[in-house]
Order: sequence, then C-alpha cells, then structure tokens
Amino acid sequence: MQAKRRVLLAALMGTAVEFYDFFIYGTAAALVFGPLFFPAQSPAAQTLLAFASFGLAFFARPLGAVVFGHFGDRIGRKSTLVASLLTMGVSTLAIAFLPTYAQAGWIAPALLCLMRFGQGFGLGGEWGGAALLTAEHAPPGWEARFVSIMQLGSPIGFFAANGVFLLIGLLLSDAQFMAWGWRLPFIASAVLVILGLWIRLKIEETPQFRQAVAREEVVRVPIVEIVSRHGWQVLAGAGGVVATFAVFYLATSFALALAVSSLGYERESFLLLQILANCFYVGGILIAGVWADRAGPRRVLIIGAACTALLGLVFEAGLRSGSMAVAGVTLSAAMFVLGLNNGPLGAWLATLFPVRSRYTGVSLAFNLGGVLGGAVVPFIAQLLVVQGSSQTTSVLLLTAGLATLAGTIFGRSRPIIEGKTA
Repeated sequence: MQAKRRVLLAALMGTAVEFYDFFIYGTAAALVFGPLFFPAQSPAAQTLLAFASFGLAFFARPLGAVVFGHFGDRIGRKSTLVASLLTMGVSTLAIAFLPTYAQAGWIAPALLCLMRFGQGFGLGGEWGGAALLTAEHAPPGWEARFVSIMQLGSPIGFFAANGVFLLIGLLLSDAQFMAWGWRLPFIASAVLVILGLWIRLKIEETPQFRQAVAREEVVRVPIVEIVSRHGWQVLAGAGGVVATFAVFYLATSFALALAVSSLGYERESFLLLQILANCFYVGGILIAGVWADRAGPRRVLIIGAACTALLGLVFEAGLRSGSMAVAGVTLSAAMFVLGLNNGPLGAWLATLFPVRSRYTGVSLAFNLGGVLGGAVVPFIAQLLVVQGSSQTTSVLLLTAGLATLAGTIFGRSRPIIEGKTA
C-alpha cells in the first residue's frame, strides 16, 4: 500500500508541476504577453495574438503524445514521464529570460512561440502517462478514484499559477509587474520541476506494463497499431475530451482576459475570484471519481457533457453581469462542471485501448481533443470579442458538450486488465 501511495504522490506532484508550467503561460498571455511580445492596434488584438501563441502548444501536444507515447509503450511509463517533465521544465524556465519585442523585434515572439511549442510537446506525453501510472497501479474497482487523485494536479497547478501572479501583482506596481515581475513565476518553476523529478525517480513501473513485457507484447511502432486498429477509438476519445478543455480555458484564460481588458474588473480581484472558484473544481473531481467507480466513467462523462451544454446558456451572461458575486457564482459553477468532466476522464480513456499501445492511444486522444477544446475554442471566443460580438460562449460550450456526448456514446470500452469493465 505504501508503494501505491508513493505512485499517487508522484503522479499528483508531477502533474501539478506540469500544469503549473502550462497555466502560468495562459495567465501571462491574458495579462502581459500581448503588449510585451505582440504589438498591434488595440489591446484586444494584442490579446488575440497572445492567445494564438497560447494555442500553439495544443498543436505540439499530439506530436508529443506520439513521441512520448512510443517510448511509454516500449520502455515504460516511469522513464517517459521523467523525460516529459524535464522537457516541460526547460521550456518554461527559458521563457523567464526571453527579450521582449521592444528589445529584440520579431525574434522575441518567435522565441516565445518556440518555447510554448516545447511546453506543449512535453505536456503531450505527461497527462496520458500519469493517468496510466495511477490507473494501472489501482486496486480493482478503484481506477477512477486513483486517477481522480492524479487529476487534482490540474487545480493545484492552476491555484499555484494564479496565486503566484496574484501575490506578485499585490507586491509590485503595474510598471514593475510589466517590466520584470511577470518573469518570476517562470523562474519559480525550476524549483518545482526539480521536486517533481526527484519524486518520480523513486517510483516503480506499473504491474500491467511489466506483465506486457514478460508476455513479449511490446509493440514495435505503437502509433501504427493505434491508427490502423484503434483509429475510431482515438476519434471517440478526442471527442470525449473536448468539453474538459473548452470549459477550463473559457473559465480561466478567456474569462480573465475578458474581465480585465473588456469588462473593467480589477486584475487582482478577478484572479482571487478564480482561485476561490478553483475549490469547486477540486470538489467536482473528487465527487466524479467516486461516482465513476460506482456507476462507470462513461455515465459520469455523459452527465458532465450535458452540464457543459447547459452552462453555455448562462456563462457569459454571468461574467457580463457587472456583479462580482454573480461572476463568482458563474465561475464556481463552471469549475464544478469541469470537475465532472475531468474527474472520470483518465479512467474512461484507459478503457478504450489495450495495454500494449495504451500510452500512445490515451495521449493522442487526449491531446487531439485539446486542439479543439483548448486552442480553437478560446481563440474563436476572443476573435468574436475583437469583432464586437457578445455572448459568444453559448454556442461554443453547447458544441463542446455535444462533442463529448458523442465521444462517450460511440467509444467502445474494454476491461482495464486488473480492474473492472468501465
């Protein structure tokens, strides 16, 4: 049991560090990257360009999923997760030392986009591996609960990212924050990466992967098997992921940019509001994890997809209400719905693929869904804001909910070897 607790801690801490690195970019894109790296005619257009660079990582993530998935299915989950965390950490730390557009011209945004690509490439191999690390170590009937613990790395990383920016914003003047303060969260990531690496190096390989090696079931080229034999499952899994990404990035980066640049909310006040709403994200994940082990991950995801579609009816109206209280309730509801989608997601995706190519299949499905929900949806939302459209998120959240609903209905589940059928 001590070994299982160590695995949970390693998955949780590593995932929290990776998501912290990923989220500080989203916060910085909403607050500072526009004017510092992307000169344009209007603040809204600057933010749009910053979100375009933000979305670049989502197109790198499927590539990272294929590369890290290859090694995760051939040499093991543990060593691949160490490599993905290191890739992410180096890319994040480098952002802290980049010159701005005023200092280096077009080289500055080019380097920023390159580092963002590195972040996405590293995270492409992280989530799927961490989900399998916990699911494949879980006792029978506890798969969703184990994976939901790993999923807490997402709200922890978000809490840390927004908390650091909030603290720096309170301690520094606006001029100091824009000049050099925004770099501090990226420097701090180095300490967290070292901690995450130390913990992950102390864990064991999953029993199911060791059994696959013993039976000589290791696939020579996992991506070929996934595409040729399980392509439909990848598409279904990607659809099942869309709502998680769409709700998260609309409720975090997009909402922050809209609130500060267009709706007149104070930056620190809205960051604090998002941190409080993050508590409902934690609650949603934990409830969904327990629920999924009892009713099945697929059923909980279907309910989460329906709630995502309903959320679209009130989300942007709540943000534009002009009331901090109403905005807070809206964000809290959105984050709880996010938890219902994200909590059972890893356990459900693991049921779609066989052990021998599962790392590649889960990672690829998760990150392809991220392209749609995490890159395309926030970009379209911000583009519509720039064009003067209002209440843009209703159709986007409805579409995301329907995509996840379709994915969960058409995805074909299988046993997770040492667990029950999902």
